[in-house]
Amino acid sequence: MNIVYWALVFFGTFFFMEFMAWFTHKYIMHGFLWHLHRDHHNKDHDSWFERNDAFFIFYAIVSIVCFYLWSYEDVWFCLPIGLGILAYGIAYFVVHDIFIHQRFKMFRNANNWYARGIRRAHKIHHKHLGKEDGENFGMLIVPFKYFQK
Repeated sequence: MNIVYWALVFFGTFFFMEFMAWFTHKYIMHGFLWHLHRDHHNKDHDSWFERNDAFFIFYAIVSIVCFYLWSYEDVWFCLPIGLGILAYGIAYFVVHDIFIHQRFKMFRNANNWYARGIRRAHKIHHKHLGKEDGENFGMLIVPFKYFQK
């Protein structure tokens, strides 16, 4: 029975992170921390790193704290929470930074309906270079209107 609880917490955390990505992007990145996110929409430097990368650090710290609480304080549910955050972070990095923005030159030739939908949705968001008017949605789950055959 413990494995069922563990799996529920892990997958619940993973899917909750999709909401957190949407919420953080809409109200924090395009809100009071726009100065960190702005260079993601309008690159104003020559560095491979962006100020926007600081947001990864926040979620990494939350995940690390969960691993600490599981390991040293014996809080069992912190392990699946920490792993759920980590798994979502890896998925987000692969889809957003590698696949969409090509920060590493991989998956260039992916051309199935899901790949086209993700690219189309992200292009619509990035057509707005300013703080306002950017359409917001999660990174892995986007509205069906972007998926055309």
